[in-house]
Formats: sequence, C-alpha cells, structure tokens
Amino acid sequence: MTKAIRIGTRNSELALWQAHLVQNSLEDLGYTTEIIELSSVGDEILDIPLHQIGSMGVFTKTLDVAMLRGQIDIAVHSLKDVPTQLPETIVQAAVLERADVNDVIVYKGTEEDLLAEGATIATGSLRRTAQWLHKYPTHTLTDLRGNVNTRLKKLEDNNWNGAIFAKAGLERINLLPKEHLVLDWMIPAPAQGAIMITALESDAFVLDACKKLHHEETALCVGIERDFMRTLEGGCTAPIGGYAEIDGENISFKGLLSAIDGKEQKGIFRAASIKEAKQLGVDCAKEILSDGGAELMKEIKKVIKK
Repeated sequence: MTKAIRIGTRNSELALWQAHLVQNSLEDLGYTTEIIELSSVGDEILDIPLHQIGSMGVFTKTLDVAMLRGQIDIAVHSLKDVPTQLPETIVQAAVLERADVNDVIVYKGTEEDLLAEGATIATGSLRRTAQWLHKYPTHTLTDLRGNVNTRLKKLEDNNWNGAIFAKAGLERINLLPKEHLVLDWMIPAPAQGAIMITALESDAFVLDACKKLHHEETALCVGIERDFMRTLEGGCTAPIGGYAEIDGENISFKGLLSAIDGKEQKGIFRAASIKEAKQLGVDCAKEILSDGGAELMKEIKKVIKK
C-alpha cells in the first residue's frame, strides 16, 4: 500500500464531506490518501439555470479531465449528478451505502404561509419544479443555484416562502434546520442520496481499494433508477424521478416523468424478484414511453434547449 491515492473532489462543503468520508474509509483500511480540490463549471456559473448550461456532466467534467490527465486517482461524486454514460476509460469503482433519499423544503414563516395560494418556492431542479407545481399549481417557482450553503443564504436573503433541498445533503453537513418538511410524496432523482467513486479502468490498485467500500444493494437500486433515466433519454436535470427499494427477496420501483409545468405526468410502479430485476428500470421506461412519454419527452427537450 505504498501508493498514495489522490482523491479528487469539488470544493463545496458537502463535496468535501463526501471526499473525507471516502478518505477516512480508505485510511481505516490502511491506504495512504490525499485530497485534491477542484472547482466545476456547475459551481462557478450560478446566474444561469442549470438546464441551460449543458447540464450533462456539468458537476463532473472537471474531475473527469483531471483523472484523464493523471492529476487524481479517484473522483468522489454525488451519484445523481453523474451522467449515465461515463467517459471512455473511466469506470464506476464503488457505490457507497445510500443515505436518506427524500427531498425536504426549508421554509420561512409558518407552514400555513408556505402552502398558501401564491407562495414562492425556490429550486434549481426541473424535477422538483414539476412535482411541486403538480401538487401546488398556484405557486410561483423561482430558480435557485449554488452549493448548499449558498442556497440557504439566498433563501434567507430573499422574499421566498421556501426552498427545496436533498435531505441527505443538509444532514451530512449539519445544516438541516428545524423549519423543514420532508417531501415523502416527491419521487427523488435517480441515485439521490448515493455517493459514487470513479477511477481509471486500468488502475488495478485503486479499483481493488475502492471495491472494499462498495455496497452492492445500493448499487443494484441506483442502477435500476439510472437505467430508467437513460432509457427515457433524460439528462441529470430532466424532470425524471425514480426510486428502487429492496424488500426481502424482491425489489420495487416507482418512476415518474413530468411536464415541466407539472400539468402532465406519466408514472409507474412495478416490482420483481431481485433475480429478475436487471431490466426493471429499462422496462418501466419503455412502458412510459409507449404510453405517451415519448411525446412528452420531446416537449421537455424543447424547453431544456431554449
């Protein structure tokens, strides 16, 4: 174990928390590590909606390039931000055990104000926008970009009623305020709450190290969710929700494709035995596409490309 494993990460507080989690796990196994901080395009451009800046890999490309240039050995990502197609020669080295998958809304004032007609809700996610508008069509949704700390500060500084976050992100850095509601009705982003480690497929030493951190049940579930998203041809910012869950010998999956304004939704729920679940995400996506989802996806892409 003489080689020091260089861990690449974005430089936000949450990303660094995730990188240190991996670092500590590897060092507990006897490996030597070093953290390399990098800034992504998605972190630097905050005045343009995420879906308008070429969202596929917007938070991961910088780390991919650093790995291909030999500057880092592994990269630590929030898996929901990772494109379903990795760059050539880069592979999934491990998926860590998943945290809470739910979204939460952090609010100001009272819960009654938050849910009242005409409230203003902030989020940079088309998925969250679509599902919120479907449930609360009289509300106004406003764009919110930046890391977790930046978004919380913007909520404090603006005349908004609330802002939507991933619960896991706030909990990991101890920033989940008392004034929040868990949105257990909102279907999360595929792979929400999971952390992925990537590495070069040729680096046997690093792949062997990361394999010891891999959580197979999480990997199975997020793989189904990402298959669903990929088959729908939706990028990381498209209004697609997907969640797979293991229950004994079976696995269940619920998926959702929404119009951006929330007025139209295509949802699905299916279950299968774990042994037969390999195609579950693909099959669910194909069923949605054949039931009007293909036309809905075309309309969504028109909006995203504007």
